Amino acid sequence: MGFKFEELKVWQKAIDLTADVNTAIKKFPVDERYVLSPQMQRVTDSIALNIAEGSTGQSNKEFARFLGIALRSGIVVVSYLHIAQRRTIIDQQDFNRFYNAWTEISKMIQSLRRTLRP
Repeated sequence: MGFKFEELKVWQKAIDLTADVNTAIKKFPVDERYVLSPQMQRVTDSIALNIAEGSTGQSNKEFARFLGIALRSGIVVVSYLHIAQRRTIIDQQDFNRFYNAWTEISKMIQSLRRTLRP
C-alpha cells in the first residue's frame, strides 16, 4: 500500500462498511433507490473519503478536522439506519450489524484524533 491512509485500520474498516452498505442498498425497494439509497451510500462513502483526504499532506490539526467531518458523516449514517429500519427496509440484524460497525469505527476515529493533539 502506497498511501498513508491505506495503512490505517480505521480507513480499512470504513471501506468495509461502505462496501457492506452498498450491497445492502441494492436490495432496497425500487421507490427508495432514488431517495434513501444514494444518500446513504454517499454519506457512508464520505467517512472513508474524509479519513483519506485528511491523512495525506495535512497538518495534524487539519487531519483532526477531517476526522471530525468523518465522525459527523457517521452520525448521519446512524440516522439513515433508523429511517431504513422504521420503513422496514432493513431488518434488526442488518441494523445491528451496521450500527455496531459504525460504533467501532467512531471509537477508532476518536482514538486517532486524540493522538493528533499537541
